[in-house]
Parts: sequence; structure tokens; C-alpha cells
Amino acid sequence: MIDLENRKILHQFILLDLALRSVQHDYPLIEALPLKMHKIYFIKLDALLKSLQQEHFTLKKILQKQHIRIIRWQRIDDYFSDLYVTTVGNDEVIRYANHHLKQSVEELLVSRIQ
Repeated sequence: MIDLENRKILHQFILLDLALRSVQHDYPLIEALPLKMHKIYFIKLDALLKSLQQEHFTLKKILQKQHIRIIRWQRIDDYFSDLYVTTVGNDEVIRYANHHLKQSVEELLVSRIQ
């Protein structure tokens, strides 16, 4: 069983992981846009990526010390996804609402950009 503190860390790690994937996915799409001042945007985007990667790495190490691993994501339907997590001697399935995850990742990215 994952205690409350580790569950919060796991949730933050998941949001960071999804945010990183989203930004990395969008990066080449933004590069392809014909922007006049593209260097300005990429400086900000690169700083955002570096910040997300550093915190992601830190939380990953904390979870590893607690022997918490994410096994896989499984999309249930358009509304929910299950996260399979393993701890010492225990496997858990945590269900997330896809819409809530998307909103949380957007809020995280907006707060980091400002």
C-alpha cells in the first residue's frame, strides 16, 4: 500500500511525465512553424524542458528509494486510464480520469511558463 505522502509524490511524477511527453511531442511541431522570432520561444521552451526534466529525475529517484515503480498505463476508455504500480510485495491499480489529467498537466505547464 502506498502511503499518502508517496501517493502525492507519485501523482506529481505522473503529471511531470505527461507534461514532458507533451512538450517533447509539440517541440518539433513548433519548430516547423514559420515564426519570425523563433529564438525567443525556444529559449523559453528549452528552459521549461530543462526544469521539468530536473524535477522529473528528482522525483524518480525518490520513488526508486521507496521501491515504487510504474509498470504501465492502460487506457480503459475515452474517460479513464489505469496506472499499474508495484511496491515491495504489493501491486496497485490507480484509476485516473483522462480529462482531469489533461487539465492538471495544462495547469502545471502554465504555472511553469509564467
